[in-house]
Amino acid sequence: MLPRTFEKRRADAPPGFFEAEAAGLRWLADARGVDVVEVLSVDQAHITIRRVAEIRPAAAAARQFGRDLAATHNAGAIAFGAPPHGYDGPLFIGRRALPAAHSSTWGVFYANDRVRPYLNQAEHSGYLSASGRAVVERACDRIATGEFDDDDVPSRIHGDLWSGNVLWSPSGVVLIDPAAHGGHRETDLAMLALFGCPFLEEILAGYHIEHALKAGWQNRVALHQLHPLAVHAAGHGPSYGAELTHAAEAVLAL
Repeated sequence: MLPRTFEKRRADAPPGFFEAEAAGLRWLADARGVDVVEVLSVDQAHITIRRVAEIRPAAAAARQFGRDLAATHNAGAIAFGAPPHGYDGPLFIGRRALPAAHSSTWGVFYANDRVRPYLNQAEHSGYLSASGRAVVERACDRIATGEFDDDDVPSRIHGDLWSGNVLWSPSGVVLIDPAAHGGHRETDLAMLALFGCPFLEEILAGYHIEHALKAGWQNRVALHQLHPLAVHAAGHGPSYGAELTHAAEAVLAL
């Protein structure tokens, strides 16, 4: 029988690494929307969480996940880029630093704190060409003008919502490993689409029951994928640099 807990350890963890994960999980749990894994203990070198029993994904669970995710987003945040309430340490996405911000406008925050911070490393690694970076920078310039801003207040987002962080349990979806912060709800949904998630159409249908997305959201998927693609282009290979460039081109074509 599997143990009831799961522990992650990292001897070289930077200060705040596991504490940020724990703070994000607790903040998301406070929203009383989608379930998140329970934190049992945390310190500088480890985090222990309750193990989740996993089953096969199902359409009904996916639709409920969409509804619950909308409720989590609706719980809100104090600003775009804001860390979990009560936590003032560093933030991370995967093993990379994630800048905190306290912006009242989404476009400036997204361009300057979610895309541009990863471009130097992506280009230095050879995974993003100089010409590709120029395209991404032009897209960021346009985003920072506020052209894509709307009247949606900052949402309480998971921040690293790819399918590997979506666990399907007998009681429904449980989320793990967040990069939680105040962001735009469409960013979480775009990440689900980027890396593929079972029954995505059902998730979106459930989401719309609780919170209808603004007109044209389908056209903005590439816009909201710039952040995860920039993170991956910084360290996961040239294919992500190419995808990042293509997404930026799509933004410029909007």
